[in-house]
Amino acid sequence: MTAIDVTLEFVERINRRDVDLLCELMTADHRFVDSDGTVSASGREALREAWRGYYAMVPDYRIDIEETIGAGDVVVLLGIASGTYTADGELESANRWQTPAAWKAVVRDNRVAEWRVWADLEPIRAVMRRFEGRD
Repeated sequence: MTAIDVTLEFVERINRRDVDLLCELMTADHRFVDSDGTVSASGREALREAWRGYYAMVPDYRIDIEETIGAGDVVVLLGIASGTYTADGELESANRWQTPAAWKAVVRDNRVAEWRVWADLEPIRAVMRRFEGRD
């Protein structure tokens, strides 16, 4: 498999929202780097819990790829991230968001060693603010 093949399969697994299947495609020392450059989770097992938590918050999260650029073991994806935020388990269309995004995958031994995302987080943050102060 090429690095592009591995990365596109990784996106497919994200969109399936099957955390165990997704983690099979991560290296043991996988790193997730968020939009501000912070390594927010490191290690396959930490990522397993992080993805479970994220899917609980955004159960229909998905990535739609518009452009793929690969050079060796590095792949850059451009597209749209979207989903519906829920604090109570209910998916309401008013809580749906989407934002342009870019992702960088570093592939090692046919697994993703690093997943980095750049996205405007304001769309989901705006939805989340509506839930602040609710009991």
